[in-house]
Formats: sequence, structure tokens, C-alpha cells
Amino acid sequence: MSDYETRRQRHVAGALALAPVLIEQLDWPAGRLAAHRTRQLRELVRIATERSPWYRKRLSGVDIDRLDETRMAELPVLTKAELMEHFDGIVTDSRLSLAGLEAHLSTVETGTYLLGRYTALTSGGSSGQRGVFVYDWDAWAVFWLTCYRTLLRARNSYPDLAARPAVMASVTAAHFSHATAAMARTFSSPRMTTVRLPVTLRTGEIVAGLNNLQPDFMTVYPSVLYVLAHEAAAGRLRIAPRRVLAGAEPLLPEIRAAAELAWGVTVINVYGTSEGGGTAVGCDRGSTHISEDQLIVEPVDLAGRPVLPGERAARIYLTNLYNPVLPLIRYEITDEVTVLPGPCPCGSAHRRIADVQGRLDDVFTYRGRRVHPHLFRTALGREAGVVEYQVRQTPAGAAIAVRCSDSVSLDGLRDRIAAGLAGAGLVRPQVTVEIVDRFERSGGPAKLKRFIPLEAAPSR
Repeated sequence: MSDYETRRQRHVAGALALAPVLIEQLDWPAGRLAAHRTRQLRELVRIATERSPWYRKRLSGVDIDRLDETRMAELPVLTKAELMEHFDGIVTDSRLSLAGLEAHLSTVETGTYLLGRYTALTSGGSSGQRGVFVYDWDAWAVFWLTCYRTLLRARNSYPDLAARPAVMASVTAAHFSHATAAMARTFSSPRMTTVRLPVTLRTGEIVAGLNNLQPDFMTVYPSVLYVLAHEAAAGRLRIAPRRVLAGAEPLLPEIRAAAELAWGVTVINVYGTSEGGGTAVGCDRGSTHISEDQLIVEPVDLAGRPVLPGERAARIYLTNLYNPVLPLIRYEITDEVTVLPGPCPCGSAHRRIADVQGRLDDVFTYRGRRVHPHLFRTALGREAGVVEYQVRQTPAGAAIAVRCSDSVSLDGLRDRIAAGLAGAGLVRPQVTVEIVDRFERSGGPAKLKRFIPLEAAPSR
């Protein structure tokens, strides 16, 4: 057995031992959650100011003993650009550096822990700006548990799985530098065996792999989930998963509906981030709950002011309470999140959010006029024959590529989107729609970036 495999098995054992604690915290009342967050916040800030040269200076005036969520505005916001610029001064282990992490990430396929205890990740496929993150031994276990503890709890409700391992199919990232692939490798265990089917495989290969595997559970990128739901409807994909988890991309309403129709199960939405793990995870009642025992999530408007429940935020400030090696305190994420008012019928005191449908970076700007991606989604989502799509902004409109499972009126689709853009104020908008066989998921994360603003659009 290799040194990595020995360490990995020890890591799995530690994570499974921790699981009952984190599962219990799903049922904590709001008051207990708030008190827990306050304690964790003070401990995080204390470690950051003691061990991080950058935070020692940045938070020098903070009264840690009085700090709580009502005083979060006293703490400055951290952007991804700042994190990457000051990375070596932000980490709290002086042996870590951005250059060292980059070197480790270039060899991560070999299966190693950095310095025997750290897991490194990259991110950037959605927003376009690459980020690097590092988790210590315990924090990486918590990262995984925030994503999968509800599934671990549900597993116990199936009597037949007590006598054999559950099988999880992970139809996610191809490269181990990205969270979904890294979790699948680290935490596959006799209790729940995880088999990876990278989304970069052709659809036929994924379908064949799933048919052979017959998974009990499946975690999958939403863009691929839509394709697989169509394959199931056509009779080519013949599986009966008990639970389907969708994450890493927006779970659009038409994708959720197609998957739930195909398999007769509630699709569990996992709003995951490289910065916070399972930032919000779905329950059996269809809600998606913030992991409020591990994170502080502040929805804010464009000016950084808090927004009320029911209002869509322009971004969130995320504070990761469980990973002191890379303190992320009020870290800016430009996802447009809506916290829903009122309690969930499931009884959880963790706040719930609407399915995250996009991010601020997805908005197209034409000479000062902002066009939300919903304009395109509305038209494209109505076309049953469109399986996947990608919208690239052009100076006068958009170039749209679609992958289809049935006939689609490209002219009608083009005209409806052009009319929508005209209604948004564009003069004589120019829209093209073309059919493609497949999308190349380049750029590492293997996510499908649906909306590409003009300044970020590479040549085809």
C-alpha cells in the first residue's frame, strides 16, 4: 500500500468519525447555531491575527472579544484579486506559499498530500479569474462533509445498504486539482464507494459507465444532468438512482424538472464553492440550506449593503469558519443569491436560499445597458430540443451555440432572443444560433461556462 493510500484511509476514517457530529448540527436550533458561529468567528480572527502577517496588520484594530455577526461590517471585504496578490502573507502556515501550491498542483495527479496534511484546489472556471485554495487535514474532511452529510444520513434509511457498500457515481471534474474530483478520490470508502466518470468523456461513454455501475447515488454537474435525463427518457440510460445531487453549476428549473421526471426522485441541489465547500445543500423538501454551522454568508447589494430575505443579492460575503490555514473573512463571491423568508417544512433552522441561477459576472453590458442572462435562459429553456447551450456576447448581440436532441427552429429562437435584446434597449441586435455536436470543456474545472462576456470571450 502506498504512503498516500495509507494516509487517505486514515483521512477517511477521521472524516467518518466526525460525520455524526456534523450531521447532528443540521438539527441545531437557530440560537445554538448563532452562538456557535460567534465562537468560531472569534477563534478564526484570533488565529488569523496571530499567524498571518497580512491579517495582523489588516485587522489590528478589531476587538476580537466583542466580535459577532452584528459587527461584521467592521471587518474589511477580501476579494479574489487581493487573496491571490497577498497569498503568502495570508496563509497561517509559513511553510505554505502560492508558488509551492502551484508546483504541488502540477503534480497532484500522482496522489499526494502537500506537506503530508494539506489539500490544494484551483477555481476560476465560472468567474474567469483563477483562484488557489488550501485546506488542512481536518478542514478538508469538513469540506466533504458539508457537501455529503445529508446523503450520509439518508444512506442509513435504506436497509439493504447496511449489508453492502453504497455506490456513488461522480460525473464531475476530470482533474484532481478541482474540488469535485478531489473529494471523490480522497473520501471513497468501503461505506460509500465513489466511482468517477469525468464530464469530459463523451455522452455515450458516460451512459455506458453508469449502466454498468448501476449507482445508488449520483452527483453530477447540472449541464450533464440535463443530457443524462434526455438519455434516460430515450431509453439509453437505464439506472435507478435513489438520490441525485447536482452541483458546481446553476441548477436551472428545466434541468431539475427533467431529472426529477426521469428518475422520480427529488434532485438535491448543492451550491458548492471552492472557498466554502457545501455552501448550501438541499433537503428532501426541495429547499437548499446554508451550512450555517460552518460558514457566515452575508447577501449584499452592489454597494455592499445587506439585502432582505426575498431580495436577490448581487454578491455574497463568505466567511469560512472551519479552515484557519487560509482565513477567508468576508470573502467576496459574485453569485446572485436570494435568501428565502420563513422556515422550511423540513424543520431546519439553517437559512434557505433559492436555486442560484447565475452570477454578477454573467451579466452582459452593451454601452452601459445591462442584460441579465435570464433573458437568454428564458428563450433557450423553452426549447425542449435544446440539451446544452453557450452564449457568447458580441459587440451588437450574441453568438449562441446549442446542442440538440430534437429538431429546433433556429430562426424562431434567434428572432425571440433578438426581440428580447431589442426590448432591453439594443438597437438592431444581431443574434446567431448554430448547432454543435459537443462543447469542449477546457480550462481545467470541466464546467460548462454558459455565458461569456465580450471581454472574456476567447476565439473559437
